[in-house]
Amino acid sequence: MDGILRCSKYAFGPNRLHYCGPDRNSEIFSYIEEKETDDGLVRLMSQFETMHPYLLHIAEANHIQDPLDDRVVEAYWIGNDLLEKIPKQKFYAHLLDGLHLKDKFGLKGFNAIAGKIDQGAVPHHSFHVFDIWRRTGHVEREHTLESMDACRISSGKIVSVNGPFIIVLTEPLLYEKGKLFLGPASEKKLVRQLESDYDIEQLKKDDIVTIHWNVICEKITKRQEENLKKYTLRHIRLANLTI
Repeated sequence: MDGILRCSKYAFGPNRLHYCGPDRNSEIFSYIEEKETDDGLVRLMSQFETMHPYLLHIAEANHIQDPLDDRVVEAYWIGNDLLEKIPKQKFYAHLLDGLHLKDKFGLKGFNAIAGKIDQGAVPHHSFHVFDIWRRTGHVEREHTLESMDACRISSGKIVSVNGPFIIVLTEPLLYEKGKLFLGPASEKKLVRQLESDYDIEQLKKDDIVTIHWNVICEKITKRQEENLKKYTLRHIRLANLTI
């Protein structure tokens, strides 16, 4: 899949809720619907103030020229071996100078976040969701359990597709006794929105899909699902150290 188009599918969910990125949701959807990319879509993706710096960081650290290269996009949203090739010092510099987290959280808060690099943190989307806590797009507020569960990239196996309703079997994010964890898989109903129905008709029972802010992003392989869960569990573990 084209990296730019793939990235736009993941960016679409929070953008339509006006949480991050430019107020150009209809344009982003048009690109997705038409399956077309050009410099205009590249410019739109570059305006996502949290996502794009991560993509730049992953690309630069892996000597990849294009931050919207498909390998880079997959690394950030799902996870792959590019994340393991990034020197810790570069990731620290990204948090300090790329995302300006010291300015946002103060020295103590920044050190708590950056200190997790030595414990295995990598620039995966789940790290930003679980270990930074505060949403840093247009809405500057701390995550709730519900918003963390929606903001993280989750996976689900399709149970049924029935008109506007898609039932998936997915592991919910839970909180108990002061710790976050993934619960037993249960069914979740996703309501297809009129403005986000791209590719839905092609989905079928037992397909594995990724979900972001209750929008299905793409069909993935079992290996990709395993990578996504690996990095999700890693950053949940790190989050539990400082909750």
